[in-house]
Amino acid sequence: MIQSMTGYGKATLELPDKKVNIEIKSLNSKAMDLSTRVAPLYREKEMEIRNELSKVLERGKVDFTLWVEKKDAEQLATPINQALVEAYYKKVKEISASTGIPEPADWFYTLLRMPDVMVKNEMQEVDDEEWRTVHAAIEEAIGHLVEFRKQEGAALEKKFREKIANIARLLEEVAPYEHERVGKIKERIIEALEKTLSIDYDKNRLEQELIYYIEKLDINEEKQRLANHLKYFIQTLENGHGQGKKLGFIAQEMGREINTLGSKSNHAEMQKIVVQMKDELEQIKEQVLNVM
Repeated sequence: MIQSMTGYGKATLELPDKKVNIEIKSLNSKAMDLSTRVAPLYREKEMEIRNELSKVLERGKVDFTLWVEKKDAEQLATPINQALVEAYYKKVKEISASTGIPEPADWFYTLLRMPDVMVKNEMQEVDDEEWRTVHAAIEEAIGHLVEFRKQEGAALEKKFREKIANIARLLEEVAPYEHERVGKIKERIIEALEKTLSIDYDKNRLEQELIYYIEKLDINEEKQRLANHLKYFIQTLENGHGQGKKLGFIAQEMGREINTLGSKSNHAEMQKIVVQMKDELEQIKEQVLNVM
């Protein structure tokens, strides 16, 4: 079964002191375009996360986000180095007294902007047991995204089969007009010779020229190649995921044969059928860009 590159997966993990949220989004892309945003607490595991995402998801524009919500409100507040604040306060007062420079009007604003007053949370080390739990949540989110991709892939496969069947049906509708076309071409040429140009002509030579002309307009090879491409497209659909690029190549080849049919048709009804084929194929080409 094919997979779409469009997907979404999310998982949430409740720990005693925090809540870990994992969210993964993916869209179509020619290759793997991975962007990760990982909370500082788990930053050391970012490369491991990236490797696993690349291995499982293979292709697409993937955005991975892991963020942490602290359960204790006090943990969210940035600590202030009180001893350093007092030291800055004394030092500023001494400088003011010795230089005559006025003391600041807003002491708190001034002191809180001094270097290292706001203490950054030190990076905590994640123990193996906690990481195993978080990693399981990441795998759960990846699993949800893959399942989403499979569901989207099933919908795409259904549409592809419908469009391929439509093109095959239209290809069969060409046959009656193809035979009718030969007679009309012959009639037009003879009518032009006899009525419009009013000249005598060698009928044997005319038959030879008609055969040559009609052979140039023969579309049997194009019809056969297009039919083969339609079958190959369905076979490729059934070969599992990771077939997006190949399906795109097959669609291009189908387009070449349909264009040739149009240029050789020389018949109004056949050209209408070709236009319908092109419409069906364009819808395939648009959607095949989403296949992984």
